[in-house]
Amino acid sequence: MNAIAAKYVEAQEAAYAEPLETLNPAQPALFQSDTLWPYFERLRREDPVHYTPESEFGPFWSITRWHDIMAVDTNHEAFSSADGITLANLEARAEQEKIMGVRRGGAGFITMDEPEHTPARKAVTPAVAPANLLKMAPIVRERAGLILDSLPIGEEFDWVDLVSKELTAMTLATLFDFPFEQRRKLPYWSDMITNLPGHGPVESWQQKGEAMFECFDAFQELWNQRVNAEPSFDMISMLAHTPATRNMSKETYQGNVILLIVGGNDTTRNTISGSVYALNKNPDQYAKLRANPDLIVSMVSETIRWQTPLAHMARLATRDVEIGGKTIKAGDRVAMWYVSGNRDEEVIERPNDYIIDRERPRQHMSFGFGIHRCVGNRVAELQLTIIWEEILKRFPEIILVEEPKRTFSSFVKGYESMKVVIPHRN
Repeated sequence: MNAIAAKYVEAQEAAYAEPLETLNPAQPALFQSDTLWPYFERLRREDPVHYTPESEFGPFWSITRWHDIMAVDTNHEAFSSADGITLANLEARAEQEKIMGVRRGGAGFITMDEPEHTPARKAVTPAVAPANLLKMAPIVRERAGLILDSLPIGEEFDWVDLVSKELTAMTLATLFDFPFEQRRKLPYWSDMITNLPGHGPVESWQQKGEAMFECFDAFQELWNQRVNAEPSFDMISMLAHTPATRNMSKETYQGNVILLIVGGNDTTRNTISGSVYALNKNPDQYAKLRANPDLIVSMVSETIRWQTPLAHMARLATRDVEIGGKTIKAGDRVAMWYVSGNRDEEVIERPNDYIIDRERPRQHMSFGFGIHRCVGNRVAELQLTIIWEEILKRFPEIILVEEPKRTFSSFVKGYESMKVVIPHRN
């Protein structure tokens, strides 16, 4: 038995040894160690609408099957996002509010219900509309090429740092018209927002608060510049000049900034890294891709499913609702586990396998459904497609040197670092 198989068996034994009534699939350590899978397999089989009475996030329901997740995600009237879209660590929420006080981020459009949600969302959608993406594609391609041409050959390096973070930073800077020379602040702020002290770059609550103040101040300056200038096609200008968002509160603007930075960073960045990892763990698929680069588009969608860069989204029930034979009561918190729905055996054939030429590769729930479906999904796919087109032009292979360091989070399912080596160029 190899090390990965042994690790899975050990995780499976632990998952099935836990009393079902206290099972908590939201433990960040499970995601960091990549031992989450047996927990969700058990829940899908034995208790697909599962209640965890006690956790660091408080009590919550886990929705783990595809069709049940769809039922929640598409019913925004019964399941509100206004109280937040993640399972928030209760201690972390209290500490953050204590440190940040009235300057904490407010509600971005993803944490709005109707009728406020749609007008606010529409304010930024032109930036990621097909016509704008067509204009952006040559810029993304040029910058992807510069990144790849700068990589060391025959030496170990961190793919997350030199490629995944850099490409997403460049694209976000373009979308925001953010000072390009300061672009690496964007993934840094994203990491400071999503991590707890002791993980990622966060050393203390005070440091986390200071980084968020720095982020909000920088984006307030951008707002002040754009609101007094002619409208342009960057996201900040669109928010500043659209009637639905022009007069929003500072806290709401800060909430939108957090949403756009984290949403624009984590999905793409962790799928870029995830694609290198998945292809290395499935060399037959890597060979298939090299033999037929036309498979890049379907490979990108398969990676987004297989990786599931955001593991869950949360909602609050506005009234009593029956799902899967269970009654979720008004005020209960509900986690839709996309990471589990993407492995639902009843919907996806061989869901644990990574197959880049699936018949329906876009059949996944990583972008969500309903009114809150990811607004930047096409931007993510664009970046991923272009980077792999440019990779295959240059490198016959990218070799994973060791197991990556994964993110300590049950929300962001990603990689802190990933050591690779490129033996030679084409």
